[in-house]
Amino acid sequence: MSTEAPPAAEAPPAPYPVHLDARLDDPLSRWLWLVKWFLAIPHYILLVFLWIAAFFASVFAFFAILFTGRYPQTLFYFNLGVLRWTWRVQYYSFTAVGTDRYPPFSLDPEPDYPATLDIEYPAELSHWKPLLKWLFAFPHWFAVAAFAGWSTSYGNMWFHIPGAISALTFVSLLILLVKERYPQNLHTLIIGMSRWCLRVGVYVAFMTDEYPPFRLED
Repeated sequence: MSTEAPPAAEAPPAPYPVHLDARLDDPLSRWLWLVKWFLAIPHYILLVFLWIAAFFASVFAFFAILFTGRYPQTLFYFNLGVLRWTWRVQYYSFTAVGTDRYPPFSLDPEPDYPATLDIEYPAELSHWKPLLKWLFAFPHWFAVAAFAGWSTSYGNMWFHIPGAISALTFVSLLILLVKERYPQNLHTLIIGMSRWCLRVGVYVAFMTDEYPPFRLED
């Protein structure tokens, strides 16, 4: 009889401190997605001002981290709130479009809403990494461009090239329109790509020092 111990099971990957998820509602209206971008206009207007405030909060946080090694907690949770609000509006109107429930006007977590986002507050951050995170994330930029798209110019004109997220969302909505069902496998893929892009964005925006993993899962 063999006395060798069975091989140890491979440990699952450690959870990353950025958690993005979304629940696909069932049923979904076959046609409402055609006007959701219009219905969400009040959110777009408010988010313009919120993102201006978030930009200045991030600039202040950058210098605070350089000198103290800490992200000011009030600014961190404000920027997290702006990201949450943005993700809810994205999920409703143009990324996956997997819910018919109108997004709340809120910076709070809103755990009952189908699209959720949370980032663990870092107790301590590196003083020098904010200077180089954009460079450290370079291998991720190719995936982010493929998933989210990229912008380019021709003469005085700017063009945005849609990425896989937009393409798969459009295909999913066409299937919903024709067959009255949203394909779950495409939804999972869209959310995974969105999760990857957000993790890179949060890392480059100094909100965590943990390097983003190369995976779609949470």
